[in-house]
This record gives sequence, C-alpha cells and structure tokens, in this order.
Amino acid sequence: MPYLSAFLVGLLGGVHCVGMCGGIVGALTFGLSRERRGSLSAVMPFQLTYNLGRVTSYVLAGAIMGALGMLLAQLMPVYYAQRVLLGVAGLFMILLGLYLAGWWMVLNRIEQAGSALWRRLEPISRRLLPVRTPGQALLVGLLWGWIPCGLVYSMLVNAVAAGSALEGAALMAAFGLGTLPNLLLMGALAGAAARLARSSTARTVAGVTVMLFGVYTLWQAF
Repeated sequence: MPYLSAFLVGLLGGVHCVGMCGGIVGALTFGLSRERRGSLSAVMPFQLTYNLGRVTSYVLAGAIMGALGMLLAQLMPVYYAQRVLLGVAGLFMILLGLYLAGWWMVLNRIEQAGSALWRRLEPISRRLLPVRTPGQALLVGLLWGWIPCGLVYSMLVNAVAAGSALEGAALMAAFGLGTLPNLLLMGALAGAAARLARSSTARTVAGVTVMLFGVYTLWQAF
C-alpha cells in the first residue's frame, strides 16, 4: 500500500510537475540539435536518461531519509516510533494535498529551505549544457533531482517513516516512476499539459485524493 500510494502521488502530482519542471523539460529538449528534435526516436533516449538520473537522485535521497528514520526509531520503543513517524507522514500528505489543490502553499517554505543546496548544484548543471550525449543527459538528470520541490520533500518525509534505507529508497523509486509518464509526455503534449496544470478541477481532484491518502496514513498511525 505505501508503494502504491507513492506511485499514485507521483502520478497525481503531474499537475504540479507541469508547472515546476515543464520549463526544464522544454529547455533540455530545445537544447538538442534540430535534427534530433525532429525525431521522437532520437529525442527519447535523452528524455529517458534525464529521468533515469532524476529518479536515481530521488532513490538516493530516499535511502538517506529511510536510514534517518531507522535511527530515530531507535530512540523510542518501536511501537511508538512507527506511529509517530506514520503520523508525521500522514500530516505531510495532507499538507501536500492542500499544496497541489492550491489551497494552502505552506510547502513553499520548505522548498525555500532546500534552495541553499540547489544554489550550489545549479552552476554545475549549467556547465553541462547544451546536452550532446545521453551520458551528459544522465548527469543533468542526477542534478535535476535535487531541485527544491514541495512534492518531493513531502514524499521524503514518508521515506523517513518507511523504516529502513532500503524501504525508503524503494518508496522514492515508486514515487519517481509515478512522475515519469507526465514528464515523458510533457514535450509531446505540451499544450494539453499546460491546460491540465491550469485546470482548477484537475488540481482539486489531485489534491483531495492525496489528502485522502494522508487521512488513511493517519488512521494507520492512530
């Protein structure tokens, strides 16, 4: 259930991904030569390696947060530690739902906290542009995964509650796979994707669904 929830949060978070990463996807695509841009078969290896790098960064961050959760769990009896961590995860899922629906943007403050790391990484990613090979695309994707994002950060809190580095990594892998369809299709369906991101109905449905996951997680905790 946690992995399915993480996958669906990544999928539903597409309304946020379009706004957050749509410009990045477009810039990376248009940075390729005109010959490559004109062929889907030529563009797709670059898109796949960008996203492989991005999801790999999520998995690494999930492993770190899962290991942190395991250390925190050792500070109190396991029974209580699991419930405290699940309660925090459920609360962040509800905050994420409010964020996706555009009703309360409190996660923006958490994004601002992560911007210090990105300020150090962004100049490195700039040196890798324009991308000429899939290997370069993989490196750009690895850096892309550390862009401050409330959607990612809320799932990393869930990775803390996963209980171990391995389970935290698996949770973030499921989340990353959920984000993949939106970002792979974004270039081909740019107009439709932009309309979806602006649709208050789509944002509301996504936000309410994610909040229900949060309520379910809180119910498990208590």
